[in-house]
Amino acid sequence: MPRRSFIAALAVLALLATACEPRGQVGRRPTPQPSGSYPSSMAALGDSVTAGFGACLALVSCERNSWATGDGLRVDSHYRMIADANRAMRGHAYNFAVPRARAADLGGQVEGAVRAKVEYVTLLVGANDACRPAAADMTSPAAFRSSVDAALASLKKGLPKARVLVVSVPDLYRLWQIGHTNTRAVRSWSYGVCPSLLAAPTSQAATDVSRRQAVRDRVAAYNRELAGACRAYGSRCRYDGGAAHKVAFTIEMLNPLDYFHPDADGQNTLASVTYPGRFTW
Repeated sequence: MPRRSFIAALAVLALLATACEPRGQVGRRPTPQPSGSYPSSMAALGDSVTAGFGACLALVSCERNSWATGDGLRVDSHYRMIADANRAMRGHAYNFAVPRARAADLGGQVEGAVRAKVEYVTLLVGANDACRPAAADMTSPAAFRSSVDAALASLKKGLPKARVLVVSVPDLYRLWQIGHTNTRAVRSWSYGVCPSLLAAPTSQAATDVSRRQAVRDRVAAYNRELAGACRAYGSRCRYDGGAAHKVAFTIEMLNPLDYFHPDADGQNTLASVTYPGRFTW
């Protein structure tokens, strides 16, 4: 091959390689630690966020882009970060999250994690307890806590040595803040997306303002209960300290179909801010 043609071919290959790089910010890479301290298997519990719903430009689950167990190139998930440091993790991530699941639905997911005999479990739940047909239908903090406690008790009984990460509920009110002036978001929400929060999104009537604030307060209450449930679990549980809730989502971090669930960039951000960094507990 002539030298000029050879150089041109190399340039084309370089461009193709660049085009295949995952989009979005790179998650935090694992902090160096003894190889034995990383888990070798994991399970993710929760709802549509953890299932990656909407993260593949379709309103279906997309586990390859899950912040927790995703194995695709778009999201630097907990699984990918751990597997980079501990080869034994590869192929041993299980996603039991179910779209529309509430705290009361965690029992079956816990059973799946126990059957898989995993060493690390993530739990993110609560959005569907707040997203109800009306604010009056939201799960009470006491009932929410009872369900989470029951799920964690079963997990502790079945996997007493597993490390558990409890993740805060993302800031649902933030989604209204960034989307209620966006005509496409408002149109999408009109099909019944989280009506307790997003019904009549452009209204500033006192009843609508009060309703949205009630949802905001309820999510804050759920996060307090999640933190308390993790403390009660004991030394094998870590709470994310509100990291997921503090994510300042932008429109660009939501999928453009429902403007509610994170897209791959949003999932990537959740993975980055919630990654424990060190698995020493």
